[in-house]
Amino acid sequence: MFDGEKEIDFVVTWVDGSDPAWRRQRNLYGQEMGKGAEKRDAGEERYRDWELLPYWFRGVEAFAPWVRRIHFVTWGHLPKWLNVDHEKLHVVRHEDYIPKEYLPVFNSNVLEVYLHRIEGLAKQFVYFNDDMFLIKKADPEDFFRGGKPCDMLAFQPVVANPENPVMSHLFLNNTLVLARHFSKRENVRLQPGSYFKPGYPPLYFFYNLLELSFPLYTGFYTVHGPSPFLKSTFFEVWEKEGEALCEMSAHRFRSEKDLTPYLFREWQKLSGNFFPCNVQQNFGYFDISEDNRKLVQTVRGQKKKQICINDARFAGDFEQIKVELSEAFAQILPKPCSFER
Repeated sequence: MFDGEKEIDFVVTWVDGSDPAWRRQRNLYGQEMGKGAEKRDAGEERYRDWELLPYWFRGVEAFAPWVRRIHFVTWGHLPKWLNVDHEKLHVVRHEDYIPKEYLPVFNSNVLEVYLHRIEGLAKQFVYFNDDMFLIKKADPEDFFRGGKPCDMLAFQPVVANPENPVMSHLFLNNTLVLARHFSKRENVRLQPGSYFKPGYPPLYFFYNLLELSFPLYTGFYTVHGPSPFLKSTFFEVWEKEGEALCEMSAHRFRSEKDLTPYLFREWQKLSGNFFPCNVQQNFGYFDISEDNRKLVQTVRGQKKKQICINDARFAGDFEQIKVELSEAFAQILPKPCSFER
């Protein structure tokens, strides 16, 4: 059992995109906002449910039994199978931690920048999207060591992606905020071991070396997986950039003018408040596609500790892929867990 300084919580956000009441509210506010000049990202893939959430809970119970508490963030709907009386479960509705002037909200970025306001949240927590899963035994040291988040400090230029322009804006928005507080070359000078850590993937050694030629930040690489955070980081960023964060909080839908939780993750790293390590080695990232054999093999063979299954505008046979994924998870996690009724 951990003492108070070592306790780790998990936070996971979830939405039931098929809930008629939620859809009516989303559509109502979407119509009121109109198209406008601002680019928004509110496609169905942002909200549709692959019905894999039971395996998220089974994975936590089987592979991370040491977690202190799970904070389950929801608009208000709950899975019928969820055991809401579980001693480790804290159901968090949006109104429980988001300022009322920004509700209702359908923008995951807004939900994420207020995580520190969740009542009873531990000083150390790991944030999961509901498409990120544990599929193999995980240790607390995979996420925190010596009271610091495990992470990797690496440069990567922001890419102008016409197929997903909103994300390009978001990465640049984060970088512009960070550049107001951290000098690139000074930061490398102060913590060279965080940039050139033995064990980092060779590609990022190369990126970091190449980036020394440029005096200003061009962007950062962050693993799109479970994110280890210190709650104190959120308070610090809000203290220094509260105006910008409040401004984006008014965006009910994901917008090109948003900031994201990666801002907080990069802030931790640039502040030197993290434990440098290769977080890629235990993680697998997959985009849903017509051919998901590698993803299915990774799950069935438990080849990684953590995976992300990204629903990136996939327009194929949704129901068929959903069955394939469910069968793969059922092979490694066949029995209901105590979080299920």
